[in-house]
Amino acid sequence: MPKYFGTDGIRGVAFEFLNEKLAFKIGQALSIAFEEKEVVIGCDTRASSMTLAHGIAFGAITRGLHVKFAGVVSTPMIAYYSKKKQMIGIMVTASHNPYTDNGIKVFDKGYKSTEAIEDIIEGYIDKDEIEFSHYGTFDLTDDVANEYMELYKKIKIENFTDVIGVDSAHGANYKIAKKVLNYFQIPYKHIGNEPDGVNINNGFGSTHIKTIHKYVKEHQLALGFAYDGDGDRLLVCDQNNIYDGDLLIYIIANYLKDQNLLYKDSVVLTQMSNPGIIKAFKDRNIHVVETEVGDKYVSEAIRKNNYTIGGENSGHLLLTHLLHSGDGLLASMYILEILSKTNKTLSELTSDVIMYPQKLINIKNINKDVLKLDHVKKYIEETRTRLGENSKVLIRPSGTEPLLRVTMSHVDQNILDHEINQMVEFLKQEGEKV
Repeated sequence: MPKYFGTDGIRGVAFEFLNEKLAFKIGQALSIAFEEKEVVIGCDTRASSMTLAHGIAFGAITRGLHVKFAGVVSTPMIAYYSKKKQMIGIMVTASHNPYTDNGIKVFDKGYKSTEAIEDIIEGYIDKDEIEFSHYGTFDLTDDVANEYMELYKKIKIENFTDVIGVDSAHGANYKIAKKVLNYFQIPYKHIGNEPDGVNINNGFGSTHIKTIHKYVKEHQLALGFAYDGDGDRLLVCDQNNIYDGDLLIYIIANYLKDQNLLYKDSVVLTQMSNPGIIKAFKDRNIHVVETEVGDKYVSEAIRKNNYTIGGENSGHLLLTHLLHSGDGLLASMYILEILSKTNKTLSELTSDVIMYPQKLINIKNINKDVLKLDHVKKYIEETRTRLGENSKVLIRPSGTEPLLRVTMSHVDQNILDHEINQMVEFLKQEGEKV
């Protein structure tokens, strides 16, 4: 098991677990883990990010690497630049977490680092000695933002004159969002665009979608876009409704299908997706591939099969005909293209989707090994069979604490309430026997 890396890089409390020494060692380890001798480094707006980013840069320089320091940019900007220039990419961010946390994402020519690379980095981190070689170089660069703007030449927004709201979560895309919106001459009002180091994700952004929803209603705006702290997620609202990642994928996938751009007429969703959205895709003759929860698994399925689109209901969307990495800002502009070209509203584009009642219950302080018992597996399968095809029974153990997450969905709320309560009581009883 990895000691430092999780499913999305290294993450922890800033200046405790994730401190300057660790950042420096990671910077040094890059010269051993990669053949490339150039690295681009960016960061989000939290108070600790710039210090950690400079620590990584210092470590990299002492091992002869050439550092391009981009300052505050979004994660997809680093992923794009790293791929285009075929170089190492580093993003210092804890995404949607509070400012007290931070993280380090490592990109290998635009793609998230492999376990083999992470093993090499971890091995070097745990070495006591610090190794030096000839010094590299350090350059401040605006090239990342300039190159990134090339992506938007692929998007054609026609005569969109309605005023929209944009919430950057006081995070990494607050600068580039303004640049992109001005490029398309979209009339907009911007909130969550005054970072002070500690307000990232604090009451703003995609984890607090009600903020932009309220703002849209109060100011009578056409719609609102909410991004997360590092800019790779998107949720959308209009005055009446909130559109999660699954609904956004539905809108985009149908548009791609009509344009003959949806490869194999397939989309990738996770096991958390509502059965109602899966049925709606089925009715449109679009095949749904379901993966485990986590953008890592969605990305793997897309890359393996060359699918065009996939994502999570949390708002992490991958539109591979535009970019190989998730990008909330890019996705939001593509949605504006769809609205302008179809001359339809978000509500009209999702009118045939009926979301089923869904419920999540966390069972705390339970032995997670209960899920390994044969009679428990049998009980869960019997419940799935009983609820039928257009339903969901998902039981996930927490990776960090003695907790089970029980998720169920069914078209009938009464049946859902009865079945999930029975399941929770059964698991509690059996868990006490383990």
